Amino acid sequence: MAKPKITIAFYSTYGTNHGIAAAAAKAAEEAGAEVRLRRIPETAPKEVVEGQDAWKAQAERASDIEVISPDDLKWADGLFISSPTRYGGMASQTRAWLDTLGGLWMEGALVNKTVTVTASAQNKNGGTEGAIQQTYVSAMHFGMIPVVPGYADGVKFEDGGNPYGFSTQPGELSDVGAKSVAYQAKRLVEVTAKLIA
Repeated sequence: MAKPKITIAFYSTYGTNHGIAAAAAKAAEEAGAEVRLRRIPETAPKEVVEGQDAWKAQAERASDIEVISPDDLKWADGLFISSPTRYGGMASQTRAWLDTLGGLWMEGALVNKTVTVTASAQNKNGGTEGAIQQTYVSAMHFGMIPVVPGYADGVKFEDGGNPYGFSTQPGELSDVGAKSVAYQAKRLVEVTAKLIA
C-alpha cells in the first residue's frame, strides 16, 4: 500500500475538536499514513478569547501546534477537518480559513485530494450534519473527493449514526467516539492510498 500524506486541520474553541484531531492523527499514523497535525487560525479578538477562561486555556494548549499553511495542503494527499458548529453551520474561523484558499483553487492544487470532516455542537441536534455538509460543498468546489464514513462499519450504529462524519457534543471523547474517529481516519487513509497507488 502506498503511504498517504494526511493533513489534519482543526479549529477548537474549548478542546473538543482538538481532541478529535489528535485521535485522528494517531489512528491515521497507525494505518500507515504520514501525518501533519495543524490548527486553523483564531479570528476572534484576543480580548474575547482571554475573557473566557476555557477558551483562553484551549488557545494555550494548542499554541505549540503549527497554524495550517497552504504548503500543508499542497503536501497532503488527503485532508481531515474537525470543527465546531455555529448556528447550524461551520465555525466562522473554519469558514474564514477555507475562504483564504482561493489561490490553491485557482492553481488546481487541491484537485483529486481526499477530504473527510467531523464536527461538534453544544446540543445533540445542533447542526453538525449541516456543518459537515457545508464543508464538503466547499471541498467539492476545490475538486476534492469526499470520503464519508457512511454506515460501512458497525461503530456508526453506536456513535449516533451521522453518516457524513463523526459528530459529538463538547467534552472528552468517549470510547465509542474514539473508535468512530479512528474508523473515519483509517478509512480516509485506505481510500487515499488506493487513489495514489
